[in-house]
Amino acid sequence: MLKDNYKVIGLMSGTSLDGLDIAYCSFEKKLGQWHFDLLQSEFVAYTDEFRGRLKNSIDLSAIDLLVLNNQYGVWLGQKAKRFLDQHQLEVDFIASHGHTVFHQIDKQLTYQIGNGQTLANTSGQKVICDFRALDVSLGGQGAPLVPIGDKLLFSEYDFCLNLGGISNVSFDHLRERIAFDIAPVNMLLSYVLKSTGLPYDDGGSMAKEGKLCEELFDALNALPYYQLPFPKSLGYEWFVDQVVSILNQFDLPIADLLCTSVHHIAFQIASSIGHYTHPGAKMLVTGGGVKNHFLIEILRSYLKDEIEVVIPSSEIIDFKEAIVFAFMGVLRDCGEINSLRSVTGAYKDASSGVLFYPN
Repeated sequence: MLKDNYKVIGLMSGTSLDGLDIAYCSFEKKLGQWHFDLLQSEFVAYTDEFRGRLKNSIDLSAIDLLVLNNQYGVWLGQKAKRFLDQHQLEVDFIASHGHTVFHQIDKQLTYQIGNGQTLANTSGQKVICDFRALDVSLGGQGAPLVPIGDKLLFSEYDFCLNLGGISNVSFDHLRERIAFDIAPVNMLLSYVLKSTGLPYDDGGSMAKEGKLCEELFDALNALPYYQLPFPKSLGYEWFVDQVVSILNQFDLPIADLLCTSVHHIAFQIASSIGHYTHPGAKMLVTGGGVKNHFLIEILRSYLKDEIEVVIPSSEIIDFKEAIVFAFMGVLRDCGEINSLRSVTGAYKDASSGVLFYPN
């Protein structure tokens, strides 16, 4: 039976590999419009060992990857069950993004680990997951998927920008929602920082002390991806193949590498959306990159005050993607569209996600 109100847990693990976002949300449909509340949330950090396993999963043999798929499903189920028990919550289901290992659209391949049946069995809850594969089978990029939430839950903003491992943006253009991945963000900054042992550049303070290297800046901006038309999306494989090879050509202080990377990220974001702005436009900015104050400062300078940059509450900054994947589960349960062809390039809209029931 179709419902107009739900209580759902959304699970999100992003390309930044920092940990798992858990968002317990309520969704209600009033007069044809969906509304949400974030009721409880938690961030579960990966251990160094587990982070390493996920990061290196791209190099596993097929059988070892399938083993990790099951183990990660158990781990997700355990964290979700503990969260439910701790807060004494009841849910309609769990919606899980999983952790992306492969995203190679030229091969029509996207693969997220976190076995849905194992997650359901361990948590004792119905699970909806595997949100990307259907779109890819329909000729789409399988990404980004968050724009359906931007459109239906955050419609008061002209642009929705996410600064995660990879930056992506969504907005309405010619009466259709469009979205695309722009450039690496935390994926790039974390790589630059890896020799220091620091998990992140607190507030962007190191980057702010550095100097812009014009040669590196130009080399990064010359990457062919940035000239491609949308729809388009990025993955870790692209970063390793295209970006790391450029960084390795420059022997610069860490602060200069960070500073140049921040300018590159901000420049690409401003260049990507500059053609679509209008006076009074507002852009919601979320994701871990928002906490890099230097990045936001440089982004505002490249935007030249043509767009108002809106930083929401810390809960929305940290858990927006988990909220939206919970919402995607709601739309799937209702049989409503949750994957937009105008965003991904598929030949039709779809209601994506696979359902699993606990045994």
